[in-house]
Order: sequence, then C-alpha cells, then structure tokens
Amino acid sequence: MKRLQYEEAMALTTRRLADGGIFLSVGGEKPNTMTIGWATMGYLWKKPVFVAMVRPQRHTYALLQQQGSFTVSVPTKNALKGELAFAGSKSGRDVDKFQGHGLTALPAQTVSAPIVGECGLHFECRVLLTQDMTGDRMDPGVRESCYPREDYHVMFFGEILDCYTTDE
Repeated sequence: MKRLQYEEAMALTTRRLADGGIFLSVGGEKPNTMTIGWATMGYLWKKPVFVAMVRPQRHTYALLQQQGSFTVSVPTKNALKGELAFAGSKSGRDVDKFQGHGLTALPAQTVSAPIVGECGLHFECRVLLTQDMTGDRMDPGVRESCYPREDYHVMFFGEILDCYTTDE
C-alpha cells in the first residue's frame, strides 16, 4: 500500500467515473457496494472532500445515513466492467454483492466500510454533510434529461481521510 495525495488520484478517478463508474462501499452488519458514475472531488471547508450522489431509494442510502462513512474504490489495472454493471443493477437488499460475484471486501485503514480488493485506488471518507438535490434551481435541460421522474439524488460530502493505492 502506498499513500497518495487525493490530487494525484483525481484524473484517473474522473476518467473511471465517466467510463463505467467506480465503487462506493459502506460497512455495517452486511457490507454493501454500489456503482456510482456521478461524483466529484475538491477542497471544501479546509478539507479534501469527495462528493458522491446517491438516490434515497437505494439500499446504500440508508446504510450511509447509519454508518456515516464510506469508501470509494477505483479500478486501475482491470476496468471491472462486468462487476460494475452487476453492482449497479442489483440491490444489496436482495443480494450480497461480495459473495460469489467477483468482488472482495477488504478492511479499510481508517473507516468501517470495506474497500473493493480488485481495485487499486481507494479513498476513505467520513460524511460531513448530506444535501438533498431539488429541481427548483436546477438547469431545466439537466432536470429533464437526468430526472424525468424527479427522483433526485442526495449528495454525500465525505472528508477524504485516506487515499492510497494497493497496486504494487
């Protein structure tokens, strides 16, 4: 494991978000992971921050609210397209995504959520703020194309506590 500054990891993370997504994982009695394709990183409140967007109807949403932390695992050597498609199409309410589906939950360094062992880049985050999205001040084109059912995301602002690569 090699620790990184989050800025070193931003370019690859952004590319993967735009091309198939990355994994967001939460801990608890039954850890879960999901695919995210909409997120951003930056510097807020004098802290490095990862902002992940999760819809309230997702199983992961309730776990995030309960746990208050999450990890983000980014595929590096292998795009993991099949695993990302699976994690993005099945609910953790119905299936354990870490059992028999090509994904391994490994302990994180600083939070209770696991990392995805098949990925080589990881962020560990503590939730600082949750913010509901609404359509009232959203660009009409974005609202119409991304939220035709008005099923808006909630933004989870996570302080990046650790960023590292597990690629050797």
